[in-house]
Amino acid sequence: MPLHKLEDFDPNYRETFGGDDIKSMKLYTEGGEEIGTVRDVLVDPEGHFRYLVINTGFEAVGKKILLPIGLSRIDYNTHRVTVDGLTKLQVEGLPEYNEQLTVDYDYEEQVRKVYRPLVATIQGSELTTPTYDRDSYSYENDSLLYNLNKPNQQSLKLYEERLIATKNRIKTGEVAVGKRVETETAKVSLPIEKERVIIERVSSVEGEIIEPGELSFQEGEIVRIEVYEETPEIHKEAFVREEVRIKKVVEQSTVEAEEIIRREELDIDTKGQPEVNQMNKITHDEM
Repeated sequence: MPLHKLEDFDPNYRETFGGDDIKSMKLYTEGGEEIGTVRDVLVDPEGHFRYLVINTGFEAVGKKILLPIGLSRIDYNTHRVTVDGLTKLQVEGLPEYNEQLTVDYDYEEQVRKVYRPLVATIQGSELTTPTYDRDSYSYENDSLLYNLNKPNQQSLKLYEERLIATKNRIKTGEVAVGKRVETETAKVSLPIEKERVIIERVSSVEGEIIEPGELSFQEGEIVRIEVYEETPEIHKEAFVREEVRIKKVVEQSTVEAEEIIRREELDIDTKGQPEVNQMNKITHDEM
């Protein structure tokens, strides 16, 4: 992960820190010996302080080195930075920082190898050799080197409550739409025709005489008339009576809730006449 100079990352960093400039602060040991001067700060892509760039002032060892931010105690009131346990021998063992080079994992590991024994000494624990690589390493693996507020700085967190509104989707019911078959007796009227034969016998006109030669009696003469009648044919057929369409619609409404929330404010109680400078708020990402 690439590191950036503080001013490249935040050109207005002085306003961010309330006008205080960490650059040019003097660096001292816990015993009060001046080691050098802060020349710059290297931050990660999220704006977290990772290293102070120190211009050392040891005799015959004037070079720039990187100091992990977790080993420093920054005091803006006295405009100085204090570091515990750093010796001339350790400074000599540190790789020299050059502004033209790229601070990559390999370079940082050279720096960490010098400071890890110092951290072990401060903790009073045995030095262990970590087995990290460039793919799995995180600054949290060396938290004492990189956590600004641990262990030498104190912080006070102010808490505030806020309302969080969430929505839960619950089932309030179910609508089942189905079909059932109902029966009824239907009647239909259909007119039909039926033929029948009517035979009328009419007496001849009295006095009409037929000559004997004009008539020959015949036996077996038959007149045929076909008689028809209509018969009903009844059957059932199905058709679409109506169509039912089923859908859901979403109705929106606003629910208002009211609660009492709390917030912590800072009370400063001083005794005597100490000089207290209050800085502007610094976001977590700027640390």
